[in-house]
Amino acid sequence: MPMFIHVVRSGETLWQIASRYGVSLSEIEEVNQLPNPDQLVIGQAIVIPSGAEGNKPTIDVNAYIFNLERQSGQTVARVADDLTYLMPFAYRIQADGGLTPINDNAAILAAYQHRVVPIMAITNFTSTETGTTLAHTILSSPQLQNTLLTNILGMMRAKGYQGLNIDFENVNPDDRESYNQFLQRTVNLLHPEGYSVSTALAPKTSAEQAGLLYEAHDYPAHGRIADFVILMTYEWGYRLGPPQAVSPINQIKRVLDYAVTVIPRDKIFMGFQLYARDWLLPHVQGQEAETFSQQEAIRRAVKYKAAIQYDKETESPFFRYTDEQGRRHEVWFEDARSAQAKFDLVKNYRLRGISYWALGFPFPQNWALLEANFNIRKMM
Repeated sequence: MPMFIHVVRSGETLWQIASRYGVSLSEIEEVNQLPNPDQLVIGQAIVIPSGAEGNKPTIDVNAYIFNLERQSGQTVARVADDLTYLMPFAYRIQADGGLTPINDNAAILAAYQHRVVPIMAITNFTSTETGTTLAHTILSSPQLQNTLLTNILGMMRAKGYQGLNIDFENVNPDDRESYNQFLQRTVNLLHPEGYSVSTALAPKTSAEQAGLLYEAHDYPAHGRIADFVILMTYEWGYRLGPPQAVSPINQIKRVLDYAVTVIPRDKIFMGFQLYARDWLLPHVQGQEAETFSQQEAIRRAVKYKAAIQYDKETESPFFRYTDEQGRRHEVWFEDARSAQAKFDLVKNYRLRGISYWALGFPFPQNWALLEANFNIRKMM
């Protein structure tokens, strides 16, 4: 059903909001899954269900999932109706062309049970290793690439994957052309077997953008070779950096403005993060922010009675609070307003779809609004 967004004002109660719009309390509570319906904070965005269906564009929706414990199947099942693809993250490549396995069985089973296409994800990095040398080792050796691709194909067949997503990051700029050649070699092997090949790309704003994250990611080549690409349009609010919006709309637009000039629009997924961040103030360089769900962000705003502000330039909500130890905090997160702004980008740029990082961070407003804005394509 169509929905719109109400921003809580001073003194308002949920009952008053429901009465104003002529909807039931239970409808609002179901859509928003409020931590405490009796406690709202100024500036909180509430999704209001309303009216009859209108015409909606059809898009593809992908989600990564990296928490692959036993409950991963349940995590997938909860939002599976809104997914086209699922990418358990990730098989790490090894220097001998092998793969480090992951516990992906439950997630794959849930995907099949709910008509979601499972895609195998491979990467070269970890949370503590950049993977630059590892990528160079593989990309500079056709023999190692053949070994790696043989292992990938065997794993895809054994697990029931229907495609491959390549997320090589921090690749040495000198390995750019070797990376392009590896992509072509991968496509040449997997396409005849009926598998798709996609890549994850750093958020570039020009072909000349410098830096280890960007230079080896050749947008035109990936757009030509791969079946689709995922733009990682998040992490401006980096966990080790200063507090700021994680996925600022103004920065995402700059990336999309460049991407659509060199990659077909029907191959582009815009990245969307499902997590919030909490930084201590004043920020000390290298001090790690806490990462948690949007629901936890709202819980903290309610707990500390923090008024939620909304930055129009980045289309992102934030608030500040003081904890029990007297420490100041700044939290940037996503709400119904910022989600809607991102969905409008997907429509305005006529993109193939959205890719979420990552399942396991509850954000009920997102899924309700996603369904209100789009039909989700099912390939199975």
